[in-house]
Amino acid sequence: MKKKIRKPVGQRLSPVLEEIEDMLWEFELFCPGIRPKYTTEGFRASIKIFASGLLDKMWIYEDKNKMPLKDRKRCAEKAGQDIRKIVKKYTGIDNYDLYNKKKK
Repeated sequence: MKKKIRKPVGQRLSPVLEEIEDMLWEFELFCPGIRPKYTTEGFRASIKIFASGLLDKMWIYEDKNKMPLKDRKRCAEKAGQDIRKIVKKYTGIDNYDLYNKKKK
């Protein structure tokens, strides 16, 4: 019996992400000046999705430039730190706190 080969996770998620993107463009067009009111969990998810997309494209760039794995790891860690700094600077929220809070 042959095992069914699944598409990579990014390919499977892309249609859903594109639908979310379309909804956000529509919301911003028809509801200017109104905030979307993300939950804490939704905000956390949006950061994770962005970071995952960024790391995927970094992988392509690093492959193209034949970057050694140790340097890739350092770049990925730096990207994560930079995202954390940006989120903290503009929201006052520390990404680590989004994962360290106990669910109630």
